[in-house]
Amino acid sequence: MEDDRKRYTLAILVNNRAGVLMRVVALFSRRGYNIDSLSVGETENPRISRITIVVSADRQIVDQIKRQVEKLIDVIRVFEMTESGSLQRELVLLKIKANDKTRTQIVEIGEIFKSKIIDVTPTTISMMLTGSLDKLDSFMALIRPYGIVEMARTGITALERGSRPLIEIGHEEDYKDIEN
Repeated sequence: MEDDRKRYTLAILVNNRAGVLMRVVALFSRRGYNIDSLSVGETENPRISRITIVVSADRQIVDQIKRQVEKLIDVIRVFEMTESGSLQRELVLLKIKANDKTRTQIVEIGEIFKSKIIDVTPTTISMMLTGSLDKLDSFMALIRPYGIVEMARTGITALERGSRPLIEIGHEEDYKDIEN
């Protein structure tokens, strides 16, 4: 049987209260689902937070995850963000080995990918890069031979394409627990 696992991005709107993130992550852990990427932050409404989770699974598992997460206390709604219907980006900070011979090459690669140099020492260059997973993976493939000393990634964050905010997509009764 062919493995039909692929990456799915879920945007979860939750009431901005203590313990909500822990409950969502604990659900994944209890069910044995691995989280590939996680980012969370307050939305334009300070009473609502947005959790963006990327998982690798088959369609049936993702549908099950969505149903289970929607049942959690303080979860307002779960949205699946498709590649074509959303804008998905990640921020990466990298510290790369550099010397007099390699520094120019590293800077040139960074310029091609529109990275920003944020620190330079005699032995390293630190860069900041944002973009899609494909862009970041391509950059890392070129930069890895120079030696990555340290790396920090934020995880994917996403917005639905178009002018409507995610909170307006769906049924108004889903938002009855949000305090105004």
